[in-house]
Amino acid sequence: MMSAVHIKKLDISSIMNRAVNAAEEFSHFNQEQTDKIVKAVYKAAFDNRIKLAQMAYEETGLGNWKDKSRKNTIATRFVYEDIRSIKTAGIVNESEYIIEIARPLGVVFAITPVTNPTSTVLFKILIALKTRNSIIIRPHGAAKKCSAEAAKICYEAAIAAGAPENCVQWITRSTQEETLEIMSHHKVALILATGSVSLVRAAYRSGNPAIGVGPGNVPVYIGKSANVAFAVEQILHSKTFDNGTVCASEQAVVVSKNNADDVRDEFKWQKAYFLNNEEIAKLSNIAINKSDKVMNAAIIGQTAYKIAKMAGFVVPENTSVLIAEYQKHEVGIEYPLSLEILAPILAFYEVDSFKEGIEMCKRINKLGGLGHTVSIFSNDEDKIKEFATIMNAGRILVNTPASQGALGGTFNMLQPSLTLACGSGGKNITTDNISVQHLMNIQRVAKRRINTCVTCEHLSCSDNNVNADKIQLLCEKQF
Repeated sequence: MMSAVHIKKLDISSIMNRAVNAAEEFSHFNQEQTDKIVKAVYKAAFDNRIKLAQMAYEETGLGNWKDKSRKNTIATRFVYEDIRSIKTAGIVNESEYIIEIARPLGVVFAITPVTNPTSTVLFKILIALKTRNSIIIRPHGAAKKCSAEAAKICYEAAIAAGAPENCVQWITRSTQEETLEIMSHHKVALILATGSVSLVRAAYRSGNPAIGVGPGNVPVYIGKSANVAFAVEQILHSKTFDNGTVCASEQAVVVSKNNADDVRDEFKWQKAYFLNNEEIAKLSNIAINKSDKVMNAAIIGQTAYKIAKMAGFVVPENTSVLIAEYQKHEVGIEYPLSLEILAPILAFYEVDSFKEGIEMCKRINKLGGLGHTVSIFSNDEDKIKEFATIMNAGRILVNTPASQGALGGTFNMLQPSLTLACGSGGKNITTDNISVQHLMNIQRVAKRRINTCVTCEHLSCSDNNVNADKIQLLCEKQF
């Protein structure tokens, strides 16, 4: 049975009741039953990764289907390999004095974006089912068909493996008011929100627990010890990945004056286009909406060639990225290309020293990306450590393409995830890559330890064979 909602006006009570009933039934499943379901869902999702990627591209017109397929691979294979052996049912840890028992949260309400539609749906369903939660998917309106298909594939595989009916539901259309009503519904245990800043803020205002990820205005610093050709190649590998639609993609390149000319030459050799002042002004006019100061949806996930054409100038068709070179003071809303733009557009800054480079990265990061991700290319371990200790970011990536590096599982040992939390800087509760550990409650059974004197903390009862009250009295007499 396909569990979807296709009615004009949502029957929110019925949706929530189905989700609660599924969650209650699911809570009684053991680890073996749960893992059987998760494995079946993973296989079905992975087997359909290309189909779903093509659907996502055709529906949204963002990025390209090959990179979306790679995102689907991270969301399925890499995530599954990471979570498959994690205990999420019953006793998950036991020591002499503490027993830890995993409990599901209940109903998870998941909001998914247009930029990474199918991969985020697949990811959130996998971690929800692994933790025995029911999940309701509310996709972005511009990606509802591919998102619904991703949810349907997962749900049918889950049901075939013995999962509770309605453990996965998806809403193909809802008004803003209806979405807010579900967010604040008393039967929702957790909101997993990926989307616009306003949507994430609404999730936090709902009154329910929420994990909503913030924007990522990611600076990348290229130090004087860096391998320039390698650094530029890796940055372009990231920034052109699905045409820059990953929120962890680099937004501004900060370069030491010691190798700035080499960096410029390498970018040009790798088909980057440096804009003149007139072109910077034209691109600025279409990149950021003047009314609400957010990126223009029309350029998100488009090629550099197409964006330039939209702005009113011509670049070679094989241009990799558009680069706007700013002066050091040109950071802020009045310089639109210094903001987060999910497209193959980079700001470029030359600095006089490492200290000045750190300060520049801090300013860029503070401009809408606190707590998210920063990147450094360097072969100086002391400089890398200094950079890391000063920057406010949950992920400090070293000699790595930021898009793929932040998602984890490929270029490093970060936990694979399509939801990248930003800590207190981004108004999140954690800086983790979100996964199964964030979707379960841990009950702790605390056994009484050997009695100790509450004053001097000596292990007295077993030595003196007296009860705790007598130990307290004896100890007090000694002082």
